Amino acid sequence: MTRTDPQPNPAPTAARRRAARIYRCLQTTYPQAHCALNHRNAFELLIATILSAQCTDARVNLTTPDLFAQYPTAQAMAKAKQADVERLVKSCGFYRNKAKNIIGAAQGIVADFAGEVPRDMASLLTLPGVARKTANVVLGNAFGINHGMVVDTHIGRLAVRLGWTDADAKNATRIERDLMGLHPRAKWTDLSHLLIWHGRAICTARNPRCNSCVLERLCPKVGVD
Repeated sequence: MTRTDPQPNPAPTAARRRAARIYRCLQTTYPQAHCALNHRNAFELLIATILSAQCTDARVNLTTPDLFAQYPTAQAMAKAKQADVERLVKSCGFYRNKAKNIIGAAQGIVADFAGEVPRDMASLLTLPGVARKTANVVLGNAFGINHGMVVDTHIGRLAVRLGWTDADAKNATRIERDLMGLHPRAKWTDLSHLLIWHGRAICTARNPRCNSCVLERLCPKVGVD
């Protein structure tokens, strides 16, 4: 990690033990949990993750086959015309800015990284449309590098409800630090999948199904009526 990376917030031993129990329960419940964005390589995952901002993974997965058929590599995407990419990604929302970012990211990959998606946080953050969440998704899922914790809306919500953080659910930086302090580095990528799957299946935003939850006895239900 660099000096600009969020540093883990140390957690008490009892909190880490409870967090480990929750992790094991989720792992048993969702043994198939994985990245929901379809991809064949790091470039496709990077572009899909940029497109997924304020958009469902399902919609992105419907969009990317045609996009990657037209532009299968960073070199091809770097030469794309903005209007052509906009047409292909329009259904993902914010399509003008997303088209600009994915073309810009491809151009950065070609110009600065010899056409290969970089494998470190600092380099990834130089690419248009890439912030920590996107970089963590790529590092963890494309390269098996647990640099940090992905914090999306599901993970932020569950971290608060489970009592793993006292930060606001939208404070991604603070939540990432708290989660990193609770869980061993080797589990960070897998944990993000487990929390996302549980957030979609059971611990939903408006009507969490606490009575059906495997974590019912372990969860303090912070903020849940």
